[in-house]
Amino acid sequence: MITAIPDIRNRLKNILLSFEGPLKVRVDKETNFEVSGTIEAMQGKKKVDGFYFSNLVPKPKDVRFYFFPAYTHADEFTELSEALQKFKKGKSCFHIKYLNDELEAEIKTMVAKAVQLYQQDGLLST
Repeated sequence: MITAIPDIRNRLKNILLSFEGPLKVRVDKETNFEVSGTIEAMQGKKKVDGFYFSNLVPKPKDVRFYFFPAYTHADEFTELSEALQKFKKGKSCFHIKYLNDELEAEIKTMVAKAVQLYQQDGLLST
């Protein structure tokens, strides 16, 4: 089980980086890591150079994993494991306090599903 905040951040960052292509890194700092889409899209009433997807913000007791697809496609992310559900705060934020193999695999599957959904909606390149 991984409990060190920098290690959790790095593992989550690597999951997001594994989808580079459809996703691009917008911010890469120790205090914030953010990815978005690579094509212009409307985000609300504003045209952006890439639709916001996710970011990671390390805090003293956890890593905040802001996962916008859980907000935009809420019905697609209702089947979370009990462990991941405990980390969910609000509609699209997860306070990740530890990672194990099962959680890491579930998060990677969740991100892959979100990439596919956003591609189907024309928000990410294929």
